[in-house]
Amino acid sequence: MSDETAEEREEYYPLKTLHNFLQEIDREWDSFKTAAIIGIILLVTLMAFTSYRLLMFIHMLRAGMKILRILDEILFTALIFAFVIYEIYLLSKQYNFFKKWERRMGLLLHVEKRLLEKRE
Repeated sequence: MSDETAEEREEYYPLKTLHNFLQEIDREWDSFKTAAIIGIILLVTLMAFTSYRLLMFIHMLRAGMKILRILDEILFTALIFAFVIYEIYLLSKQYNFFKKWERRMGLLLHVEKRLLEKRE
């Protein structure tokens, strides 16, 4: 008899894979948000060090160093700075996405649980 009820449930809940997907996302949600926050913090720290290095290059130029001697380092540092800013932008959008959908996912799981309880 338990086999029949399992088959009936399989037949009645055709979106079982979606249900499993929602449960797995719910379990991993906090780690996704935490990873985005840690990434933003690390990139802001890297940006601070890169800014300091760029200021040191400007100071060297004012002190009389030839620009050709440190041009490659200045360009490399500026390129790192640009990529770090872009990565911070992407991680902040990712964090906002998780923040926005966290409540919606919770409501969806709650509604799904209520519907499954009513059906059983």
